[in-house]
Amino acid sequence: MNGETPITAAWPATEEFDDFIRARHTALLRFAHVLTGDPHLAADLVQDALERTGLAWRRVRRQDMPEAYVRRAIVNGFVSGIRRRRREVLTDVVPDRAGPEGDPPDDAMWRLLATLPRQQRAVLVLRFYEDLTEVEVAEVLGCAVGTVKSNSSRALARLRAALPGRVALEGGGEHV
Repeated sequence: MNGETPITAAWPATEEFDDFIRARHTALLRFAHVLTGDPHLAADLVQDALERTGLAWRRVRRQDMPEAYVRRAIVNGFVSGIRRRRREVLTDVVPDRAGPEGDPPDDAMWRLLATLPRQQRAVLVLRFYEDLTEVEVAEVLGCAVGTVKSNSSRALARLRAALPGRVALEGGGEHV
């Protein structure tokens, strides 16, 4: 060998990649957490996406959009569910009751988002939380703009139907 260990010889990432991680890691974790609703799954998805990005760093940096590449890897990992695991939550305290009488709105919205199919949830998070345009969402998901529009429409309709009597989403009127 030429003085490199097998691991470093196969690892094309550079100091530039390290700088990218330092600059964007928190934002990527926040994005994945909103997408999944689970901080642990979010951390796993980000780690997997960064590992794949590091292995392909030379090619990714030439495309001049490394963050878009990582976000797409996060969304693909989430949508495909390959790494999805059911985990037990261990605790040393048994709750006296099942849960609070009335869940805060954020908890209710998290539960509603969790009922959506993964593709629809990904579209809503990218579109409304990340504030991407429909074209940008289509690029991240690798699908047509029409697919983004239909997934968004279906997801919003499901959320509106689940929240009768409440103004769940602005502009939530009936479509004719």
